[in-house]
Amino acid sequence: MIDITRIFQAFLAPAIFVSATALLVLSINVRLMGMVSRLRQFVHAKHDAANSGREVEAGAYDAQIQSIERRAEMIRRCFLMALTSLAGTITSCLLLGLGLYWRDAGVVAVAVFVAAMICLLAATWYYIREVMVALTSVQQEARDQRFMDLGAQPEAKGVDAV
Repeated sequence: MIDITRIFQAFLAPAIFVSATALLVLSINVRLMGMVSRLRQFVHAKHDAANSGREVEAGAYDAQIQSIERRAEMIRRCFLMALTSLAGTITSCLLLGLGLYWRDAGVVAVAVFVAAMICLLAATWYYIREVMVALTSVQQEARDQRFMDLGAQPEAKGVDAV
């Protein structure tokens, strides 16, 4: 009976991390989708401005595109590290079960779990970095004089505003 209790405890910790990591992945995905939508809007607006001969406006959009692309790259790395952590945590759960029949699997499970937690820490670090620069695009746009003479925000055809 003691072995079943220990096994249940061993499964519980990684299972909690699976749930927490899955929620983090969901949050990251929503953030990335918002960035991609905004990026598409700016790309269409830049194309529209360039085709209309408004080079100053196109340059302003280009600066915003570059800023969002840098942020999106941080979120992409965050996403990949969180997914790697999720896969490692699930793998460690499976290895713990295999540990009932093969004792060395428990040692491998611990190593995989530690690696998964390091990936989760890296994902959190990328997320923190992106959150710290999240408003820079808006602040740059507010200070950029090239955006002040645009009047109404041009609507990109077929793209929903975020």
